[in-house]
Amino acid sequence: MSQFKINSITDKSGTSGPIIAGVSTNNSTGCMIIPAGPTEHRGGRGRLVFRGGYYPSPHANLGTLDFVDIATIGNATDFGDLTVVRTAKQMGSSGTRGILAAGGFPGTVSYNAIDYITFQSGGGASEFGDLSLKRARAAGVGDGVRGILAGGEIPASPYHMYNYIEFVNIATTGDGSSFGELATAANTDSSVADRTRGVICCTDTLAPSVSSPNTTRNNIIEFITTAVGGIAQDFGDLTIDRRCGNGVSSSRTRGLFYSGSPGPTVRKNTIDYITIQTKGNAIDFGDITNSGNQDGASHGSNLTRSVNHQNSDANTIEYLTIATLGNTQDFGDATHVSDSGGGIDNSNGSIA
Repeated sequence: MSQFKINSITDKSGTSGPIIAGVSTNNSTGCMIIPAGPTEHRGGRGRLVFRGGYYPSPHANLGTLDFVDIATIGNATDFGDLTVVRTAKQMGSSGTRGILAAGGFPGTVSYNAIDYITFQSGGGASEFGDLSLKRARAAGVGDGVRGILAGGEIPASPYHMYNYIEFVNIATTGDGSSFGELATAANTDSSVADRTRGVICCTDTLAPSVSSPNTTRNNIIEFITTAVGGIAQDFGDLTIDRRCGNGVSSSRTRGLFYSGSPGPTVRKNTIDYITIQTKGNAIDFGDITNSGNQDGASHGSNLTRSVNHQNSDANTIEYLTIATLGNTQDFGDATHVSDSGGGIDNSNGSIA
């Protein structure tokens, strides 16, 4: 077969090339087709991996990981397991990797283990390194490069709350390094982030003159700049005092805080929102269908949709649209009933 090569195409005068009008296609293997759509929606972005919870005793599903594709509606699929069975918390993510760190086993022990997952691979978590402190009920944020964990507690005697913040580089493996401090030592499970700022709710603090797990519910919100270490600053207040652990989601501009409880037996269905780059108090967004468990919910977003695994000793998954106000709608079911889960996604507002 002979080869036919064209180096240039011109009009009759030889002074200009052809004008292509309308829709044109090229199926040659010798050309590159530029991908369409926003970066966060290419290459399998939009996956939420969430961890099992306490329920039912003896907490057989505590280390179980499920996943859903956020843009669709349907039931969750098994993803694998954590390296250590515990209530691991998200510690930031990139488009390919998510970090899960710290955590505890119901009321007895806390861990300093750091795991990582590869979102598109499945197969569970792998060992990443260790934090400098064992802790449960800490809050994680990230900017797509750094993963950050703030606050937390030791649930066993002697009970203690931390204001310490440490970070890792998501693309590597290794131990945590010092980042700075929260202004308030607290349980901090709730956190949202965009590309430059992490916002953390310090909703459980030690009651005055108390050295036991008796805590004060409050509505404190603090923020950090993820690329710069230091002391966290005041952001504003939630709409209600609540216990740590409410579910959260982020877009590039807005952060959502789900549910929680103002007391040991009271559960709320409140959803608050903030504008991450604008300091100020949270505003009412709507309600979740069922009252939220006091210890939290799994969560994630694809910048447009927020998905929440509603941990009311159930397997319910719900969703809403972040840019609008309103109540949650049914998404599907998890693979098992759980309580006090946690989640991480690969297309949140902190990823470029």
